[in-house]
Amino acid sequence: MRDNLEVVKTLLEALPYIKRFSNEKIVIKYGGSAQTSSELKEQFAQDIVLLHLVGMKPIIVHGGGKSITDLLSDLGVETTFIEGQRVTTKEVMRVVEMVLSGEINKEIVSLLNNHGTQAIGISGKDGGFLKGIPKDFENFGYTGKIEHIHPAIVNNIIEDGAVPVIAPIAGSSTIGHPGFNINADLAASKIAVALEARKILFLTDTPGILDKDMQLVTNLSIEKTEALKEDGTIQGGMVPKVDACIEALRGGVKKAHIIDGRVEHSLLLEILTSSGVGTCIEL
Repeated sequence: MRDNLEVVKTLLEALPYIKRFSNEKIVIKYGGSAQTSSELKEQFAQDIVLLHLVGMKPIIVHGGGKSITDLLSDLGVETTFIEGQRVTTKEVMRVVEMVLSGEINKEIVSLLNNHGTQAIGISGKDGGFLKGIPKDFENFGYTGKIEHIHPAIVNNIIEDGAVPVIAPIAGSSTIGHPGFNINADLAASKIAVALEARKILFLTDTPGILDKDMQLVTNLSIEKTEALKEDGTIQGGMVPKVDACIEALRGGVKKAHIIDGRVEHSLLLEILTSSGVGTCIEL
């Protein structure tokens, strides 16, 4: 009986958040260990199914950098990085699209479908959803940035009751162009703004933003976040995630979260509990 009461208490704690975020769009950038561990994949799918069943509208934007690097290595194709971003030659672009659109995207879709929620996978090329331009073609090749988003295709998927799963590849206005490899963090941010999402969450391989004593900072304003960047507290791979959070917030998203994707059911803990599991940034 006591165990049953604990379950009821947990459900009651989640109830206000279910009410608050029901019918709201929530963009989730899915990557890191959560995307490579079989156990965490299953838990991620369960979290998405539950959020969808209680009335929220999750939108998944996924990366796949490790899988891309592994396949390039297997094929003997050289890959280089500048400031943490991949230089995308035409040969690399073919592998990027193969891995993101053809492998990872369909794996996520299949996983969600098998857990009882209809999911539809697209890349930014589908329906002209994402149009890109070069980030700096001389140095980065087909690594791009998003110039335009046409939200109707994703809104239609949501209105049909399905979960969109988006591979961050943008099309081009040039006929015959292979498209652009888009940083998944920045793609998620721009998609959240274009779709008028309530929240954006980034699954990472760290507890969140850490202070100089390596302690988790649970709540930050944009101003405090910028200060932590300037004094070097926020550095390395956390910088583009923080920049993506700030861009989303300045574009109208209410809250941005950086959470540890290695924690079991981290999405539910962050969205449906008062304590959360990561860092929340807001205006």
